[in-house]
Amino acid sequence: MACVLEAPLRMSVLSEVTASSRHYVDRLFDLDPQKVLQGVIDMKNAVIGNNKQKANLIVLGAVPRLLYLLQQETSSTELRTECAVVLGSLAMGTENNVKSLLDCHIIPALLQGLLSTDLKFIEACLRCLRTIFISPVTPEDLLYTDATVISHLMALLSRSRYTQEYICQIFSHCCKGPDHQTILFNHGAVQNIAHLLVSTSYKVRMQALKCFSVLAFENPQVSMTLVNVSVDGELLPQIFVKMLQRDKPIEMQLTSAKCLTSMCRAGAIRTDDPCIVLKTLPCLVRMCSKDRLLEERVEGAETLAYLIETDVELQRMASITDHLIVMLADYFKYPSSVSAITDIKRLDHDLKHAHELRQAAFKLYASLGANDEDIRKKIIETENMMDRIVNGLSESSIKVRLAAVRCLHSLSRSVQQLRTSFQDHAVWKPLMKVLQNAPNEILVVASSTLCNLLLEFSPSKEPILESGAIELLCSLTQSENLALRVNGIWALMNMAFQAEQKIKSDILRGLSTEQLFQLLSDSDVNVLMKTLGLLRNLLSTRPHIDYIMSTHGKQIMQAVTLILEGEHNIEVKEQTLCILANIADGTTAKELIMTNDDILQKIKYYMSHSNAKLQLAAMFCISNLIWNEEEGSQERQDKLRDMGIVDILHKLSQSSDPNLCDK
Repeated sequence: MACVLEAPLRMSVLSEVTASSRHYVDRLFDLDPQKVLQGVIDMKNAVIGNNKQKANLIVLGAVPRLLYLLQQETSSTELRTECAVVLGSLAMGTENNVKSLLDCHIIPALLQGLLSTDLKFIEACLRCLRTIFISPVTPEDLLYTDATVISHLMALLSRSRYTQEYICQIFSHCCKGPDHQTILFNHGAVQNIAHLLVSTSYKVRMQALKCFSVLAFENPQVSMTLVNVSVDGELLPQIFVKMLQRDKPIEMQLTSAKCLTSMCRAGAIRTDDPCIVLKTLPCLVRMCSKDRLLEERVEGAETLAYLIETDVELQRMASITDHLIVMLADYFKYPSSVSAITDIKRLDHDLKHAHELRQAAFKLYASLGANDEDIRKKIIETENMMDRIVNGLSESSIKVRLAAVRCLHSLSRSVQQLRTSFQDHAVWKPLMKVLQNAPNEILVVASSTLCNLLLEFSPSKEPILESGAIELLCSLTQSENLALRVNGIWALMNMAFQAEQKIKSDILRGLSTEQLFQLLSDSDVNVLMKTLGLLRNLLSTRPHIDYIMSTHGKQIMQAVTLILEGEHNIEVKEQTLCILANIADGTTAKELIMTNDDILQKIKYYMSHSNAKLQLAAMFCISNLIWNEEEGSQERQDKLRDMGIVDILHKLSQSSDPNLCDK
């Protein structure tokens, strides 16, 4: 019998819940404006901190009615203000609540409300807009659909400290990327927000600071402007430095460090400026310490990684500040089972976000080890470092995998480590696995790392070859993504260097003639240079030159002609002439040049070229063709003499360039 009762019982509970909420909605339709106002106030008190009640009211259709009352000219200002407050409270619930509000077109209604003259109503609309815009489900572009909105918000900044706080918060959350930065910058964001950095309200100062940190990020135009702006006779960088001091709240220290970091990376502040070396860098290192909260440690490490990424002096300085390299090792052990966190909620949060710490540590290690051999050695000698990287390569989080590959790439620039640690940990295995199936951003860094592992002195070269790398790299050369094409061909070039004939043949077979021509006519000069480098490495050592030219000679000569006739820079033509010089060094291969009058005329032309590099490369071709000890040298010399090569050589022997003269 109990089973039969269960369904009706559940229904009655649900209808009771909605019934208890329904009277709130019904009162919004009362004909007496005073009762409607009281109804909205009661609703406001009922929903505060009660997500269930919020969801019920949304289901019962409270939102369209509240929006209607908010927009009615006949509604009293008090009623309209209370409606905005309730809508703001509903938005503070779950993401689904925000979606429901967006579906009812709440943003245009609230933006319209900002045209009112009543400050309390404006503040309530802004507070609600702020809550909606900081939700991850709200598209930022909704702020920019009407060009007049931004100018109006700029004008409202002067109204009160609340309008300042909410508008800055809206801007900092909705400024994603260069387009948004430009719109805000062109509407005078810098001038309008700068003076808020010295506001008496901490919240206003903080939101203004956050605004500048997103406006300046990777934006030279904003950064160069900020350097010269002063407030009350003090330049902004000096104000930011004051906000970095240890007695300021952590959030403020971190955000001002981010502003100074962006300005430094944009070239607005020099990397050796005391405000970077003595203030920003030490502040960010402090943020990485054990006693900071998880999110502070993540943000500190990621900002520091960005600050020092391209400057070797800052990398050296960071590496010896507060034992940073050892301190970062703790990022991998947190939170441990013996964590001192007594707050269960905090522990649960940190367990869910521990991967962000690992990602941040990998990023910072990658920046630290970008240039200096001693720093790389210290990083690799940090406990279990290589194991941690190998584990990172197979983590479920794509961001951790990318950061681990970046770290590996940075360390793979070390000849010493390629020969030792990389070999001891067979790093190539997980790397090849990553390359099998990964999004482009990971593929680009992973294939760059592979290029380093394929250098001739790397012990990993052999096993990588055996695991099917040629096929993988040939497929990368066909990618739409430029960086992947460059890396694919670069890795093949490294692979072909001093390789045995079988590997060279496998590369040519894997690439196919058609793909080779495709690469040689690529619009990117990098791809072209690496492809020529590959050809040059394939055509080295006589037996290999003769063998490859016997199987692919016709196509290779065609490719060489194509490039020497094309509109290419000096480096490209020089590399092409060096390929010809290698072919001329073959025993049978040189006949492909001697029987091709067109190519011979081109060599002759480049001997008299105005550029000495090209003249030298062309002379290498000639000297390899006329070598006395080789069979048929007399006939070749006669043919070249008839072409007038000797006259050119006489002229060149008088050259003011000592290299040309000697040759």
